[in-house]
Amino acid sequence: MDGIIIINKPKNYTSHDVVAIVKKRLNVKKVGHTGTLDPNATGVLPLLLNQGTKLSKYLIEHDKEYEVTLKLGIRTDTLDGEGNILEERKLDWNVNTIKKIEEVLFSFIGKQKQIPPMYSAIKVNGKKLYEYARKGQTVEVQPREIEIYSIELKNVNKQENEIEFKVHCSKGTYIRSLCEDIAKKLGTIGYMKELNRTKVGKFTLQEAITLEEIEKEPEKVQEKIITMKKLFQEFPEIHLKEEQLEKFLNGVSICEKQQDGIYNIYAENYIGLGIVKQNKLKRDIILE
Repeated sequence: MDGIIIINKPKNYTSHDVVAIVKKRLNVKKVGHTGTLDPNATGVLPLLLNQGTKLSKYLIEHDKEYEVTLKLGIRTDTLDGEGNILEERKLDWNVNTIKKIEEVLFSFIGKQKQIPPMYSAIKVNGKKLYEYARKGQTVEVQPREIEIYSIELKNVNKQENEIEFKVHCSKGTYIRSLCEDIAKKLGTIGYMKELNRTKVGKFTLQEAITLEEIEKEPEKVQEKIITMKKLFQEFPEIHLKEEQLEKFLNGVSICEKQQDGIYNIYAENYIGLGIVKQNKLKRDIILE
């Protein structure tokens, strides 16, 4: 069982929990994930199975889409609902609120610098930020460049002081920090109450399978596997002759007058991926 399977991660599970469960239930030797989700978040979690783990370098730069619920009027130390409440403020809803919210959300579109939350796994001086935070220590956190491609208001719940929005953003974007920044621009405080990841690169919730389905309907798993061949099906093909194949498999560059780029490599069967650069083809990822 080699390739990628998309899990619809349930709430209150870490990404590591999901990896361990899938590894046990599917009885596979290697399982990895790309794009960690916090325990209180749900949605798309791509898992790499066996030889699929070789594909990780092609998946780490993916952009992402989220459905977010922002709770206004309350600030927590973790910037989400798991933390301790630090401050509360009364909100003043008015007739211009929806228009103002839309304007504020729209103002975040584009490239910008974002300061990651203290409760994150980013390392400073060899220690993760959350290790400092748990000890009450402060440390300077450098802003990182991110990009918001689109952001859309979906709902305003005045009774609960919540707004719901959908965002499409670059790798490395912290939605908890985004929620805090949106609240500030609205003249208040807030935290991320709910987070559902709906898309990672080309992987969507529609392709996902739940942990419950894996347990109760294991026959569904095989049809959900995204093979390397399927993942790269839009890329061009190169068919090797027998004498070329041996050199290719041994890592020897082969003359190939094609445009620079990634190619699906075939002999009698599908071999894997190769890269052409300056009319030279070299092996990249090979199925064993």
